[in-house]
Amino acid sequence: QVELVDSGGRLVQDGGSLRLSCVLSGRTFSNYAVGYFRQAPEKERELVAAIGVGGSTHYVDSVKGRFTISRDNAKSVIDLQMNNLKPEDTARYYCAADVLFSSVVAGTVAYWGQGTQVTISS
Repeated sequence: QVELVDSGGRLVQDGGSLRLSCVLSGRTFSNYAVGYFRQAPEKERELVAAIGVGGSTHYVDSVKGRFTISRDNAKSVIDLQMNNLKPEDTARYYCAADVLFSSVVAGTVAYWGQGTQVTISS
C-alpha cells in the first residue's frame, strides 16, 4: 500500500516563497507519477503541478513561472517550490500518486496524502 505524507504548509506573506514536500513509502517511488493538487474553501480541487517517472512536468497556467515541481528518486521525495506567492494561492495542498501520468493530470489518482495548509496573507 502506498502512503503519502505531505509537509511544509504554513502562513506566508504575499510575494513570499514556500516549499512543500511529499514522501512516498510502501512501493517503489520511481514507478509513480506524482502531482500536487489544491482546494480552497468553496472551490473545486485543481491540479497544480505534476511530474512523471521520467521527469516530464505539467503545470496549471496560473502557476507557470512561479512553481517548480521536482522529484528525488533516491529519497522518495517530491518537492513543490512555490515563489511569488499570491493570496489566491491560499488552499490546502495535497500530493497524489499514480502509476500513470495521465491519471495524475486527470485527477483520477489512486493515492492521496493528507494535505498541508498554505495561507498567503495580503
